Amino acid sequence: MHGERERQGKNNENITNINKCENLLTSVENRSPFCYNRKTDRIEYSSGEYMSGRINVLDIDIDNYTAKEAMKEFVDSMQSEPISVIEMVTVDSLMQMDEVPELKGGVGYFDLVLAGDTTILESAHITEEKCLREIQERTFLRMLLRYIDKHHKRVYLLVESEEEGQEFLHFLEYRCRGAQIGGMAKVSAKDRADDMIVNAINGADIDCVISSMSSPLQEDFVTKNRSILNANVWLGLGKGILPLNKAGTVQNRFTQFVIKKVFQKEMEKRKKVEPQSLQL
Repeated sequence: MHGERERQGKNNENITNINKCENLLTSVENRSPFCYNRKTDRIEYSSGEYMSGRINVLDIDIDNYTAKEAMKEFVDSMQSEPISVIEMVTVDSLMQMDEVPELKGGVGYFDLVLAGDTTILESAHITEEKCLREIQERTFLRMLLRYIDKHHKRVYLLVESEEEGQEFLHFLEYRCRGAQIGGMAKVSAKDRADDMIVNAINGADIDCVISSMSSPLQEDFVTKNRSILNANVWLGLGKGILPLNKAGTVQNRFTQFVIKKVFQKEMEKRKKVEPQSLQL
């Protein structure tokens, strides 16, 4: 682990780092829910009954953790090696991954997969008020950013456009001033150059890689490069978790509404098919 850095002088250093990052953007093209008892024994319920542990939605295993439980996992991961992969998924990212079945096996090896959308928990018949409220209020994300800010952790940002990169930098400057920005890269699925990005990350003495890429690009990148990344944590936030893009808010809300309706219909369809499969 990297030693704790002194607060004195870090604000000036961060401003310098942010200015550097603005020129440092590397252009690189980019069934019924059942519950788990953690990562070992699976307990399956065709009725969709809820038990504390894990749920399965569109064949992706999701940890049903409180923000405090998830934060403990994050802190432990920041103090250990090799790299731990933590991801927050939304209805949109689940739908995108559902179109790439071969990716799901790799996601199953992530250390922590958290719901970033209340619709995901509701689809698994989880209606506990505390769980839903913490997702709506982004409680885990706020706790995580406070930790990075307080302990001056060094982060590397992955985005898909220069505009997103600038918004991400400004967000961190406002909400997480104690973070040290080690670098940032623009990634596109059209012209992948993973080696260049991995080398940049590994050469920047990073505590945490924070990805704001869309699915399935984000999951594919970390699955293929996890074994050679030198960092303590990969934090996959995807699209829609961070409140970055204020433009087109009404349009974005309508798009999300449509995506959730499609997701709900798909879940209902699978619930009807699953019991028939079990009877065969």
